[in-house]
Amino acid sequence: MKFRLIEPKDNQRLAAIIRQGIEEFNVPLEGTAHTDPTTDDLYNLFQKKGSIYWVAEIDGEILGGCGVSPTEGLPEGCAELVRFFLAPESRGKGIGKFLMMKCFESAVELGYRQLYLETFPEMASAVGMYEHMGFHFIPQALGNSGHYSCTIWMLKDL
Repeated sequence: MKFRLIEPKDNQRLAAIIRQGIEEFNVPLEGTAHTDPTTDDLYNLFQKKGSIYWVAEIDGEILGGCGVSPTEGLPEGCAELVRFFLAPESRGKGIGKFLMMKCFESAVELGYRQLYLETFPEMASAVGMYEHMGFHFIPQALGNSGHYSCTIWMLKDL
């Protein structure tokens, strides 16, 4: 198992994993990463100052990824945990937990004090993991991610 920063060659596979995950859980396509044009070019998206994206792979096969982004409109010192998706066969093996921990460490190194995320109740196992990793529910969306269909918003102090 290897955890590394995103590379340009990862764009197509990561976009497929993200879209497959959204479709699998039968959540809205519009107003999510599914129709967000940046999903097709994650490498360039995560070249923005204050952002980072970690990829998990084994034997050259990408299993998923998770990133930190300074989403517009978030409070000072807060970034968003974004595009956290794993291929179905990679779930339940601790890979997601390790990716999130890499993002927590990176967020602190980037100077953030909080992480925010948006998700859906249909992704219950992910929501449970977020809670286990220290996120708590908040009553409304923060910032301007453009993912207006999400109905769960969570925050974590780092």
